[in-house]
Amino acid sequence: MDDLMRMLQLKQQGFYCSQILVSMGLEDQGKQNPDLVRATRGLAGGLGFSGEICGGLTGGACLLSLYAGKGAPEEKDDVRLDFMVRALVSWFKDEFGAQYGGITCNDIIAGSSANMAARCPTIVVSTYEKVRALLDEYEMTGEDEP
Repeated sequence: MDDLMRMLQLKQQGFYCSQILVSMGLEDQGKQNPDLVRATRGLAGGLGFSGEICGGLTGGACLLSLYAGKGAPEEKDDVRLDFMVRALVSWFKDEFGAQYGGITCNDIIAGSSANMAARCPTIVVSTYEKVRALLDEYEMTGEDEP
């Protein structure tokens, strides 16, 4: 199934941008983690639907952290994590911030459900593809990461 179809399927199941990104990453790793997916719900709609920073961007940062972040006391963050997150933020600002006047949900959807329907799927899929490209670039397979 292609990325857009996977994203749409998760959207139809009632998940939001941040949850969709993390769910797709977990699926790529052959994992399920409802607690993690539930936790990323707070990022939806720009942090609890407050219209702040886009859940696609914050969900993408969470997805990078899924591969490179510390998850247990004996683990360490991968030193490449912050570089990848900064690269994602820079790309997101160039790709969507420039186009929509900022990187908040309010900037991107401009109060329009039509804008949300037209813009958010592209943002989520593009962000997922960028995260995958960063993971490839930094050789993060997930097999022997933290």
